[in-house]
Amino acid sequence: MSSQDRIAKAAGVMSAATLISRILGYVKDMILAGFFGASSYADVFFVAFRIPNLLRELFAEGSMSSAFVPVLTEYRNKQGEDKANRLVNVTFVFILFFVGMLCLLGVVFAPQIVALIAPGFLTDSVKFESAVLLTRIMFPFLLFTSMAALLMGALNTKKIFFIPALAPALLNIVTILCVVTLSSKFINPIVSVAVGVTAGGLVQVLFQVPSFVKSGYRIHLKVSFREILNHPGLKKIGKLIIPSTAGMAVSQINIFVSTILASYLVTGSITYLYYSMRLIQFPIGIFGVAMSMAVLPAFSEHAVKGDFGKLKDDFSFALRLLFFITVPAMAGLISLKLPIVNTLFQHGLFGYEATVGTADALMYYSVGIWAIVGVRVVTSVFYSMQDTKTPVKIAAAGMAINIALSFALMGPMKHSGLAFANSIAACCNFMLLFYFLRRRLGGIGTKSIMLSFLRTVLASVAMAAAGLSVSLSPLWASSGNSLHKALHLGGTIVLCLGVFGISARILKSEELFFITEKIKNKFGGK
Repeated sequence: MSSQDRIAKAAGVMSAATLISRILGYVKDMILAGFFGASSYADVFFVAFRIPNLLRELFAEGSMSSAFVPVLTEYRNKQGEDKANRLVNVTFVFILFFVGMLCLLGVVFAPQIVALIAPGFLTDSVKFESAVLLTRIMFPFLLFTSMAALLMGALNTKKIFFIPALAPALLNIVTILCVVTLSSKFINPIVSVAVGVTAGGLVQVLFQVPSFVKSGYRIHLKVSFREILNHPGLKKIGKLIIPSTAGMAVSQINIFVSTILASYLVTGSITYLYYSMRLIQFPIGIFGVAMSMAVLPAFSEHAVKGDFGKLKDDFSFALRLLFFITVPAMAGLISLKLPIVNTLFQHGLFGYEATVGTADALMYYSVGIWAIVGVRVVTSVFYSMQDTKTPVKIAAAGMAINIALSFALMGPMKHSGLAFANSIAACCNFMLLFYFLRRRLGGIGTKSIMLSFLRTVLASVAMAAAGLSVSLSPLWASSGNSLHKALHLGGTIVLCLGVFGISARILKSEELFFITEKIKNKFGGK
């Protein structure tokens, strides 16, 4: 099996697992929308959740993957299994101590953190105190997800992808159960969501343990502080993780800028941004995150062996395949924004006004999907070469663009302006990353990537035109009729996919032929 086939297979496995998780995530969001709508309860939770979620991105899933996987791959290839397993143990104990202390500090200084993140809440004592309480409940989530990320990275280096990718589904299941069974038992019912988040984080860890042990890993807590301080592998991870964390911080600062500014807009603005961001995270998570995680071990292996020819070929292939999948998803979200938001969320306390507000933000967030997923793949190449500094510098430039545009656009466009600023910044980030990668590696298949991208865009425009008329129906202004709406929307999506497939075939898309050939081989028994 070629490296490109392995990448496609790994990405497919991870996408399938992530799809399950995302579907459950939307079920969770539908339940939250029904229970809390776009109320002050919802605004408080989404602000409080951004805090541990930010730190999870900084110290867990994002930076752990970018720094841990390349170093562990290098240890396994050059020093053998025993040394690699010891590195896993030392890193685990380090996380247990360092992130545990960070969680403790977060609980103690929760009031100051909330005041910094959502200064608009300072004028409302009920909102502020609720946000502080939820923040304290959810801070241990950071420790659990950090441990889960370590297990995931260790399993990925052994080409085990499905179980780690499926673990986040448990977070959604546990959160749903807690909301449904516990919300009526709390004076402040939103507390049930926070309890579910923390409990779900613990379950994510426990779910991966059997696969972790079966693959040959063992965790031994008998690690001295001297070894932690002096272990060369952990030092190398530390050197990589600092700029990587800074890069993740830049990305999250963009989100927090939106949250801070939205706290000064009308009630519901934060919620509109949250739900629209959740919707674009569907294609980003299923395809973008899955692809970046699938390619990192392969890219790292090529980089360790000095085989940059294969690295460039695999990068070009991964990016073209990713754009072929995500650009039509982007076009679909834009053309069907109102039907999608109405079908998923407009029930209970979530009314038509909230649907329109969320749909508007969704359109402007969606414009940047192609760039967001592209950034993840390009960044993976830099990480595989153990260069985490270049993406940070470029991300900082993108952050400056986002902040400037957020202030400029929030006046005339309200919360939609914040979403649009984020998308423009993502596009600038991708183009700069791509430019500097091309300068570093030379030819990276730029012409084939651009031609493939153009064909995909043209096919996606045809698809969007086919689905756009559905959004004009008065059906999407009313609540209820959920089954009828779901069937109507589902049929439209199938039609749009058919139009895209036919258009891509007419345009002779190589990615379409690659996917269909793999499907034929899979089900044809070849």
